[in-house]
Amino acid sequence: VGINVIFYYSTTLWQSVGFAEEDAFTQSVITSVTNIVVTIVAIALIDKIGRRRLLMIGSVGMTVCLAVMAAMFSQATMVAGPDGALAPQLGDTSGLVALIAANGFVVFFGMSWGPAVWVLLGEMFNNRIRSTALGLAAAAQWLANFAVSTAFPPMAEFSLPFTYGFYAVAALLSLLFVARFIPETTGRSLEEME
Repeated sequence: VGINVIFYYSTTLWQSVGFAEEDAFTQSVITSVTNIVVTIVAIALIDKIGRRRLLMIGSVGMTVCLAVMAAMFSQATMVAGPDGALAPQLGDTSGLVALIAANGFVVFFGMSWGPAVWVLLGEMFNNRIRSTALGLAAAAQWLANFAVSTAFPPMAEFSLPFTYGFYAVAALLSLLFVARFIPETTGRSLEEME
């Protein structure tokens, strides 16, 4: 869904919504702290409301926030920077909406998919294959992280509305995945896992 893009390239995002470079760095720190805080919220909620519901709330929230970001960046004007390169510049209202949507995306990811995936991975493999399976799953996660992170600059150069729209579709697909494949109760007793 592109969460690493927000963390790795957020200073560029914040500059496009009108923040100065030093303020953009401060916004990036605030975004990272927000992610930590909402991860604690996820820890508190995951057993109370269940994995499936938490993931579905996160997927819906991420889809909406990413779609809003795509819509806001479709209204951006391209402005030449000091180095002559064109960069998107959002107006005051669309910049504020994009800022809120980006932080909403972080909140919905951090309170759902960020931590819940790792909980589910720990629960879905039986003890005989758990260590190997978790190693492979973690490797797949980091490879996907690498792919998303390295694909963002060329995608963003092509079109930010397309890029955020693509991530919105991925978030929508995550909702469909949960609705189809994650049962209401995902926790299993130790006896069932043996």
